[in-house]
Amino acid sequence: MKSLNLGSVAVRVGIVLLCVLWFIPTLGLLVSSFRDEADVKSSGWWTVFTDPFNVSQWTFDSYSQVLESGMANAFVNSLVVSIPATVLPIMIAAFAAYAFTFMRFPGRNVLFMVIVGLLVVPLQVAFVPLLSLFSDYELNGTFLAVWLAHTAFGMPLAVYILRNYMAGLPHEIIESAEIDGASHFQTFWRLIVPMSVPALAAFAIFQFLWVWNDLLVALIFLGAGDNEVVTITLRDLIGDRGQEWHLLTAGAFITMTVPLLVFFSLQRYFVRGLTAGSVKG
Repeated sequence: MKSLNLGSVAVRVGIVLLCVLWFIPTLGLLVSSFRDEADVKSSGWWTVFTDPFNVSQWTFDSYSQVLESGMANAFVNSLVVSIPATVLPIMIAAFAAYAFTFMRFPGRNVLFMVIVGLLVVPLQVAFVPLLSLFSDYELNGTFLAVWLAHTAFGMPLAVYILRNYMAGLPHEIIESAEIDGASHFQTFWRLIVPMSVPALAAFAIFQFLWVWNDLLVALIFLGAGDNEVVTITLRDLIGDRGQEWHLLTAGAFITMTVPLLVFFSLQRYFVRGLTAGSVKG
């Protein structure tokens, strides 16, 4: 019993230490975002704690400069890009996962293996053909191009996650729905979707964070300009020679607000989905 208690204490201490190690750089970033440019470039962020109540060392200038540089417009553009690029692959993959799990058709297993095999294909190899295809339809530089690109890149993982989750659902409920005369769409919408909320929420978190923090896909298919997203604006904040790097601290915290809100909101929804989607035998 004593060894068990000691082990539990050791695990908790280890978790606390890991949390502290992760929190310290974030704290330094936050403190630096409220400091004057000269102070940031001349001394470490921890020096503020020698006189933390000295209000003269705190300023909102970095945030003002970041917002004036176009971050507000980029923030809205990132929402316009991220929300559809998260919803589209989830919707399509959910239908596909249902078909692979509960429907019988020729070549089902082969097609599923092909989709899973696409997980090992680097997304960089698709840039040139996609650019050529989008150019033919004059989609380059539009939000639709980024939506389609992120949907295509996120689809294999979404199908794989959702199909494996649906395969673990009780088939007795599906058979009961078939006996009652429910169509595939009714079974999918009224039974499978509510029971698959945990998997849907988990993928939504991953996909949204991936799209929101993405620079490469946005830079290639959207580019800079009126439609640029926060990652492109962050890249441009530092200046041509990196002389404005102190603005990255404020810009980083502005861009972190939505991912944090999405993560904690869907985390609660995820836990609620675990209990709501459970089935007692």
